[in-house]
Amino acid sequence: MALRNHSTITEFIILGLSADPKIQALLFVLFLGIYLLTMLGNLMMLLVIRTDSHLHTPMYFFLSHLSFIDLCFSSVTMPKMLENLLSQKKSISVRGCLAQIFFVFITGGTEICLLSVMAYDRYAAICHPLLYGQVMSKQWCAQLVWGSWGLGFLDTVINVPLAMKMDFCDTYIIPHYSCELPSIFLLSCSDVSTNFLVMLCSTIPHALITFLSIFFSYICIIFTILSITSTSGRNKVFSTCSSHIAAVIFFYGSVFLRYFIPTSGSSLKLIFSVQYSVITPMLNPLIYSLKNKEVKAAVRRTLEKYLQYV
Repeated sequence: MALRNHSTITEFIILGLSADPKIQALLFVLFLGIYLLTMLGNLMMLLVIRTDSHLHTPMYFFLSHLSFIDLCFSSVTMPKMLENLLSQKKSISVRGCLAQIFFVFITGGTEICLLSVMAYDRYAAICHPLLYGQVMSKQWCAQLVWGSWGLGFLDTVINVPLAMKMDFCDTYIIPHYSCELPSIFLLSCSDVSTNFLVMLCSTIPHALITFLSIFFSYICIIFTILSITSTSGRNKVFSTCSSHIAAVIFFYGSVFLRYFIPTSGSSLKLIFSVQYSVITPMLNPLIYSLKNKEVKAAVRRTLEKYLQYV
């Protein structure tokens, strides 16, 4: 009811990635394929990790949660994006837009924390292998995952209720394919200085602390790798964290370029947004399956079990 009292418009128009109907049709096919691959890849990772006892370790426990978050993160924006690529009226209700922002905040904030937790897991495994079993106990792993969800939810409850109090009067066009909090600041006819300040004070420390924890974890890992005398030993240790490094680069790199690098036009910002919200959830299961012998072996065992039943 509060939303209805504060808003004089009920929906936004989303411009999307292109106004050309032919390009929109091609984009629909492309993004539908990406979305289906994202669903298939992450569901496969969840199934394999769940059913294969060889993968019941902290590393794959965190990876299963990353796959679940990627499923959720992609599903927040992709279905509406696909709908708008086919429809004449490319709109989203104000309530729907705020709901989208709500779930983007939760899933995105949780993924940032979880990537930091996974870096800590690699640090414990490589730098303190003898104590790894004690450090990464089941109870501690569960607490780290719940803490990641809690921090993502905390950012959400700080920012979204304030956004619900904004007035939207005349401008109602979003030059994007989905709803993001900075985008609707530009549409508000009320004072958003408090909203903007709260967003900066909540998200920047969140991103900075998690990034620094990843950075210092890998600094320690690098020093440990350099202390290993054999080349084969170095390669083996590095292979255990190369997939996570790739996932961090894809996610953090695109988010950083989207929000912190000045760009001359909105097209680059859209490309970077597509990278972290559409492409990265699809790539994560591919990165971890193609570069990880244990996952590939587990996939083969799972397929063999399934074929036996068929």
